[in-house]
Amino acid sequence: ICSLAQGANAQPRESVKTSTDILMFAAPAAGFISTLALKDYKGTRALISSGATSIAATYILKYAIKKERPDHSDTHSFPSNHTAISFQGASFIAKRYGWKYSIPAYLISGYVGWGRIYSKRHDTWDVIAGAAIGMGSALICTRPLSNKAKLNIAPTVMANGSIGFYSSINF
Repeated sequence: ICSLAQGANAQPRESVKTSTDILMFAAPAAGFISTLALKDYKGTRALISSGATSIAATYILKYAIKKERPDHSDTHSFPSNHTAISFQGASFIAKRYGWKYSIPAYLISGYVGWGRIYSKRHDTWDVIAGAAIGMGSALICTRPLSNKAKLNIAPTVMANGSIGFYSSINF
């Protein structure tokens, strides 16, 4: 009975894991298709740059930190690359084309993050870090298409030597 219950519980987790393996690409794909449909080739370059930045940062951290996954399958849990890729795409859409166009992408990204935790591939901190890396790479590499509002985020060193971020928005 115990192994039967375990098998029944494992099946939904595996289905969620598989769905996150696929849906992690939904937001970046939507961003890519949008740049091509709008002939926004500067946007295409920004999407590719922010995606490459996000992937590089996550893999550098995965191999430097070597945190074990909750399912004990390997030591590449921190940060979640699936979440980083998904949130990078959603954040690209938000910054380039406006927040209202990114709502579906953020909903899918939220599901991807939740699914990585539910399927025991990551814990909450892995997903939060992945989302921050994805969003950060998009914010750094992407310029808004419109001139209505400009969000600027930059790393900074405070007077006391602590590291932080400076942000400003102009309307």
